[in-house]
Amino acid sequence: MAKFELKLPKMGESVAEATITSWLKDVGDTIEADEAVFEIATDKVDSEVPSEVDGVLVEKLFDVDDVVQVGQTIAVIEIDGEANQPIETPKTEPVKHEVAEPAAVAEVTKTVVVAQETVAPVVSSGDRFYSPLVRNIAKQEGISQTELDAIAGSGKDGRVTKNDMLAYLGSRGTQSAPVKEAPKATPAQANGVEKKTAPVVASGEDEIIEMTRMGKLIAHHMVESVQTSAHVQSFIEADVTKIWNWRNKVKNEFKQREGENLTFTPIFMEAVAKALRDYPMMNISVQGDSIIKKKHINLGMAAALPDGNLIVPVIKDADQLNLVGMTKKVNDLAGRARENQLKPDDISGGTYTVTNVGTFGSIMGTPIINQPQVGILALGAIRKVPAVVETPEGDFIGIRYRMFMSHSYDHRVVNGALGGQFVKAVKDYLEAWDSDREI
Repeated sequence: MAKFELKLPKMGESVAEATITSWLKDVGDTIEADEAVFEIATDKVDSEVPSEVDGVLVEKLFDVDDVVQVGQTIAVIEIDGEANQPIETPKTEPVKHEVAEPAAVAEVTKTVVVAQETVAPVVSSGDRFYSPLVRNIAKQEGISQTELDAIAGSGKDGRVTKNDMLAYLGSRGTQSAPVKEAPKATPAQANGVEKKTAPVVASGEDEIIEMTRMGKLIAHHMVESVQTSAHVQSFIEADVTKIWNWRNKVKNEFKQREGENLTFTPIFMEAVAKALRDYPMMNISVQGDSIIKKKHINLGMAAALPDGNLIVPVIKDADQLNLVGMTKKVNDLAGRARENQLKPDDISGGTYTVTNVGTFGSIMGTPIINQPQVGILALGAIRKVPAVVETPEGDFIGIRYRMFMSHSYDHRVVNGALGGQFVKAVKDYLEAWDSDREI
């Protein structure tokens, strides 16, 4: 019998580590190829990791809540025949057992014993998130919550990493820890007014529901966006009667030929991509005092998840797709989002986002910008309404299909003229739809 190392696969250029959230198989269980063995969570998406071989799970090298690096061996599977790769004793032990270098350990040995008896468990606080690895090191080395909060993080979004912890342990006792820059005072604080959050009291009859990990990430992302961008909205109404009638005419033939449902979403996405090509300064992001003008038009498409949360898969180079390609991409991403099968690369790299609030019957909305983008378009419900129709013979009242579009944009870099012109361009593309268009 040979052994096979199941490693954490690469999950995208921007993902270097993941947290194990649950084991789906126990030691001794028989596993088939492509069968999920455990679940992981990153700061972008949750997913399952399948086995590459048939065999029996003989060893788990990590526990739930451990943080694992891409490429690390997580489990060992016993298989028939020769192993695909030589089995070696994993060089990296479970993160909970990692300690600092011997010199650093010797330096802090005297303080650790006392500190471990008195220090309370450290937790993520405010906008500071600490991985299980960092919390375990802090616990083992007797680092207090105050000390941990003062360590400057070198990871993404200022996150404290293992190297930051080891560097701090190496300098602890000889010099002060690198302290993160104090946040600037808000206008309210500058005026001597401290913002206080009113306490929430739950009675015995109330139900307390713990937020999901995805819910916490979304909540943090939304608050951060409102605090970062100066949100402004422009609203416009479009007549989509031509599109409504054209889709009804071709959708059955399209379904038979392509095996795909033709919805309104790819049609609207095509119009947005064209408008972004016309107004490239909507396809930007802000970095400090600089504006980054994006070369590619990557459209984010807000999609609902089974648990009620939202996720934003991205259509890469949307302006390069024809309507058939756009339809297949939209259906593929939406389907995999519902089945929780999206990969980190599927939700990264977006340059502008579209959300369809009309799905839930809303006629308009004021969406929050998906950072670091500078704009998001909300599509309202299509309504059949009486409207003035202009013709060469004169105006008359007719029954039309109309919808509102709500454009939120970052007023730091997008003024009202550009924000209004962009959404007007989307309207013009929709209303100029060719009723005889071949697909």
